[in-house]
Amino acid sequence: MAEQAMEERRPASILPPHVRAFYRKAEENYDDFWEEAALNAVHDIHWFRRWDKVFEHNYPTFKWYIGGRTNICYSALDYKVMMGKGAKAAYIAESGDTGEIRAVTYIQLLNLVKHYSAALRGIGVEKGDRIAIYMPMGIESAGMMLACARIGAIHVVIFAGFSPRAIADRVELSGAKYVICKARGSRRGKPVQLKEMVDDALGRLPDGHGFRNTVVLDAPEDKDIPMKPERDILWKEFLAKAEGQSGDYVEMESNEPLFLLPTSGTTARPKVSVQNHGGYQVYIYSMAKWIYNLNADDIWFSTSDIGWIVGHSYNIYAPLLYGCTSVLYEGTPDYPRNDMWYDLIERNRVTGIFTSPTGIRGLARFGVEPARKHNLSSVQRVVCAGEVLNPAAWKWFQEEVFEGKIPVIDHMWQTETSGAIIGNPYGLGMAPIKPGSAAFPTPGVIADIVDEKDGRTLGTGEKGILVIKKPFPGLTPALWGDPERYKTDYWEARPGTKGMYYAGDAAARDEDGYIWFAGRADEVMKIAAHRIGTIEVENALVSHPAVVEAAVTGVPDELRGEVASAFVVLNKNYQPSEELKKELMNHVRKEMGAIIVMKDIGFLNMLPKTRSGKIMRRVIKALLTNKELGDLSTIEEEASVDEIREAISKIGKI
Repeated sequence: MAEQAMEERRPASILPPHVRAFYRKAEENYDDFWEEAALNAVHDIHWFRRWDKVFEHNYPTFKWYIGGRTNICYSALDYKVMMGKGAKAAYIAESGDTGEIRAVTYIQLLNLVKHYSAALRGIGVEKGDRIAIYMPMGIESAGMMLACARIGAIHVVIFAGFSPRAIADRVELSGAKYVICKARGSRRGKPVQLKEMVDDALGRLPDGHGFRNTVVLDAPEDKDIPMKPERDILWKEFLAKAEGQSGDYVEMESNEPLFLLPTSGTTARPKVSVQNHGGYQVYIYSMAKWIYNLNADDIWFSTSDIGWIVGHSYNIYAPLLYGCTSVLYEGTPDYPRNDMWYDLIERNRVTGIFTSPTGIRGLARFGVEPARKHNLSSVQRVVCAGEVLNPAAWKWFQEEVFEGKIPVIDHMWQTETSGAIIGNPYGLGMAPIKPGSAAFPTPGVIADIVDEKDGRTLGTGEKGILVIKKPFPGLTPALWGDPERYKTDYWEARPGTKGMYYAGDAAARDEDGYIWFAGRADEVMKIAAHRIGTIEVENALVSHPAVVEAAVTGVPDELRGEVASAFVVLNKNYQPSEELKKELMNHVRKEMGAIIVMKDIGFLNMLPKTRSGKIMRRVIKALLTNKELGDLSTIEEEASVDEIREAISKIGKI
């Protein structure tokens, strides 16, 4: 039985032999595998001093590359300039709202970051201080993240648009003493008063928090910015504080914190994950190579905002570690035109794209015509993460937009993992794509699907819980200031998963070893004793040509225990109707069989999501069952609770 369980976890035979052999290295000697990964990266990641020990596990926390001294900013900038990349473009920053385009080379970015580093020291920032950054995507915000890393300060990036409550939560939880913000932003042509939201947030902090300064990036057109004397500093004054200060880097022990990043708040009060200088560098670098085949010649375009972990890992840090050019885009894909991303891809000759299922489904609403206006032939691959990429959305993007010429690769990770944990190893040797599956555990990640009650490894087709059996270099080793929650939420979340990292996702493995996610574990429905994943029903709905997006949740039913209730966003060519609702219900039953019982289907213009694009199914369930909504501070502004309530009121009345 134990031997069979081991076989279930091993790399799929469908992978090329050399890739299977690479996977087995981690299984045979875990420490050696990750030491070799770090050694293979030394031409891009600099160590001032090599580590004394690769891995140390003091349950539930752990350390990687103990005694090693490095600094991710030095690796990303100084080291690249030393290697002759100074004149190469590091970032191209574009704003969809304003049309502004700026570029900065590696040497220009290094000089900018040195100036910011000196200015931070000039206002009193010391190593270990937490700095909250509340700024839109751009060269200044990227430079500020790098400057924090350079001097050993710990950045806490907050999506520029989060509510004052969400800002206050993150400042309080992290103990940030400083906020760097922009005076105003813009979203879909409408001004966003960022400084005013920061002021509101700071007014919510408890007495004794120890907050010191707000630094405000202002533009010439910004007038009447509310400023609090002694606390608030305008950008010009901030930069002047660099006078007489050093902009040089500090050497960081591998396990000293680089940044804190609170989770996006889909369920409850955010958990503040921690990433350190050493293990984080090695992990995001390795996954970029093994899963994305990122390389120095790439023009890389990640559509994520810097407020999310993807923005940290694959907008800001990993592209610089590889010495490639990264495009930073601030704005939405459909404003002011519905071809904004396609236009950017063509103009910049983008070679690699990282986007989300939400982004792809959003583009699908406009059909393939906007893509046909542009030459997309430079693109070599697209990788996608955030939620499950529905087979219909995958098919539309790969076969219609890119005409089957390049792969569109789904994969899975979390804020807490810093990089991919399930994915198709494109950079090593890709296996066939199975639409709807994220493929396999990534190299060096010892993952399994187990029964949450007894921890038993489940066989082919059995639905269970995804767990990680050993810590890896990119996994958060702690929750900031909350060691007990770290232990109970991740390592002892269920009786059968004690000692394993609990990812919280329901999944099953097929006969080839591919992993199929069914939804969050607490969202799996039990209909007449059948365990049905919300994702499975959503995939069935999205496979109908009328549906672009779907959100499904279970609601109580006296006879069956639970039944499914759904909300959908329609393709532009369809209108809500009772006939369409019946057609969709029949379609789901045809696709999934008679075990699926749909209570009803409602229609929305946009599903309730977090600002990172994750569907907030709990909000729908709470409204359907008249429960407390919980924390809504991170909900996307376009998907208001009032709209959801109105849609629910129309169920059965269309």
